[in-house]
Amino acid sequence: MDSDINTRIAARLRGLRAARGLTLDTLATRCGVSRSMISLIERGETSATAVVLERIAAGLGVALASLFEPTEATADPVSRRSDQAVWQDPASGYVRRNVSPASPLTPIQIVEVTFPAGAHVTYDHVTYDHAASGTGGRAAPLHHQVWVLEGAIEVTVGDASHALDSGDCLAFTLDRPTAYRNPHKHPARYAVVIVGSAGAWSKP
Repeated sequence: MDSDINTRIAARLRGLRAARGLTLDTLATRCGVSRSMISLIERGETSATAVVLERIAAGLGVALASLFEPTEATADPVSRRSDQAVWQDPASGYVRRNVSPASPLTPIQIVEVTFPAGAHVTYDHVTYDHAASGTGGRAAPLHHQVWVLEGAIEVTVGDASHALDSGDCLAFTLDRPTAYRNPHKHPARYAVVIVGSAGAWSKP
C-alpha cells in the first residue's frame, strides 16, 4: 500500500505544481517545506508526514485530500471502497481513506480517519489568505465538519478545545492552527467532511 500511495502522491504533486507553473524553489518558499523534501516526495522516495503534506497542499492552494486523488479526473459519481485511496501517516500512525469520488462534480470531500490511541497531529501552519500577499496559501478557507463515528477525540481549533464523543460533530473553518488528539486507550474513527471552492479540488 505505501509504495502505491507514495507513487500516487508523487504524480499528483508533480501535476499540481506544473499546472501552477511553480518551480521547486517557489513552492518551497510558499509552503515552508524544503526544496529537497518536496523533490524527494515528487520522486516517491520518502513517506512525508501529514503535517508536511498539509503545508505543501496549502502552498499549492488545494485541500490535503486532493494530494491523494488520481491525476486523471473522472466523471464517475460512484467511489467503490476497493478504489479509495488509503494512506497512513508515518508520524502519528493515523490512517485516512478518501471516501468521495475523485470527481469535479461536487466541492464536497469526505475523508474517513482511524486515529490510534495516544496519537496526536498538530497543523500549526495557518493556511488561509496568504495568496493575496503572494506568499502562497489558499485563497479561500476550507470548511470542515468532524463527525466521530467510534471512540472519542479532542480537536483544538485556534485557542478552543473540543472533547468529542461518538456521535458528536464539530464544524469549523480551517483558518487557524488545528490539532487532533486521542488521549484515550482505544482507537477512534471519524469522518471529515470538507467543503471548499472549486479550486480546492482542481485537477492539473
